[in-house]
Amino acid sequence: MTTSEKARPRAAQVGRFGSADLLGTLGIASVVAVLWMWTRYHGPQSLTSWGTALGSMAQLAGLVAADLMVLQVFLLARVPWIERAFGHDRLIRGHRWIGFTAFWMVLAHLALATAHRFRPGVPGAGERLWDLYVQRHWMLFATAGTALLVVVVLASLRPVRRRLRYETWHLLHLYAYLGIALSFPHMVAHGADFHTPLARVYWWALFGSALAVAVVFRIGVPLWRSVYHRLRVTDVRIEAPGVVSVTMTGRHLHRMRIRSGQYFIWRFLDGPGWSRGNPYTLSAAPNPDTMRITVKAAGDGSSRAACLAPGIRVLIEGPYGSLTAARRKHDRILMMAAGIGVTPMRALLEDTPFEPGETTFIYRYSHHEHAVFADEIREIADRRGVVLHFLPGRRRSGLSWLPAGSGHRDDADALRELVPDIAQRDVFACGPSAWLVAVRRAVARAGVHRDHLHTEEFAW
Repeated sequence: MTTSEKARPRAAQVGRFGSADLLGTLGIASVVAVLWMWTRYHGPQSLTSWGTALGSMAQLAGLVAADLMVLQVFLLARVPWIERAFGHDRLIRGHRWIGFTAFWMVLAHLALATAHRFRPGVPGAGERLWDLYVQRHWMLFATAGTALLVVVVLASLRPVRRRLRYETWHLLHLYAYLGIALSFPHMVAHGADFHTPLARVYWWALFGSALAVAVVFRIGVPLWRSVYHRLRVTDVRIEAPGVVSVTMTGRHLHRMRIRSGQYFIWRFLDGPGWSRGNPYTLSAAPNPDTMRITVKAAGDGSSRAACLAPGIRVLIEGPYGSLTAARRKHDRILMMAAGIGVTPMRALLEDTPFEPGETTFIYRYSHHEHAVFADEIREIADRRGVVLHFLPGRRRSGLSWLPAGSGHRDDADALRELVPDIAQRDVFACGPSAWLVAVRRAVARAGVHRDHLHTEEFAW
């Protein structure tokens, strides 16, 4: 089979109804089911008076919020086929959109319920609110759960997130599970929908499956893999200022079916703080005995990597991520990396199937001493026939992926000059958020179809 013959089946998949479309349809269908049940059991007849309308709309907002929060659990549960279907970046964007939408529905639920208690001409509103949110059965739990969800959302705002350590942000996000769990009992106790058989079946099935998925994929599978594969640190090597590579060995690693470009959440049992996991991508192609990650010091967890000693046990969650060669639609590839985003690109360069001349690699970094894996990339490129472009220097001001010293006036023109047939290639890119925004814009203007651009942000 020729190279072009191998490319056609992959390209034929573009535009077909895939796993992401199916999962997205199921998510939308769950919200539609909630709206349908509300219409059937309440509907327009509940909007005939001011008082009943406020109470009914408060209930609808709460039901939609509950449904969206359960969808969040599925997105957060690290289910492998969901990760593969959407990819890391799309999953993160979906998680943020659904999370903030659910939050606004929760606020609407609270505002409408409060307004219902403050109806004009009805005395004792303060006492009724105290009774509703604190004294009624299970409502104190719901109030506490809502407070936790507010904290999680505030921690997700960009200005706040930038000031938090990753470890703190990650710990706060775990409280979302507790907030959702605390909010559920009041639905059973006070929700009118739970008094109908169909609604009870729907909500118990939805919450039960979410609980099962979270327990299995966030606790059970990672614990089993950590015990079974017995990973230990074997080597720690300095790659650049503030950057170290950690090599680990284990048993039967091939059974995890790891692909280059994927990442794990790592916990090194080296003392206090081991329970806080950090996500790091593989920086070398996996083999049956060893895995390697490369870590840039950016917080307490990542800074500790330089102090790891051989023999330290390692707990893992993963593999996650879909920035893999399985997403290719063409034989010809462009790989783009900035900074420490070179780690998955270096692994992909090592074992992705391609013929000499079919792959171009663009690597942008600020200073030569920060060019992680430059020698390894040159060696692989010489051996495999890869076209290399190293672009040193600080990033140009404004929305650009180019270094400040570049002679190119336009980002898209620079891509066309470096890679004339870019529109007929898959583009894999990894790096900081601002750089990737510029890459996405330039690649689109250069004629690359959005289904042929595969990215992963090194951000949280």
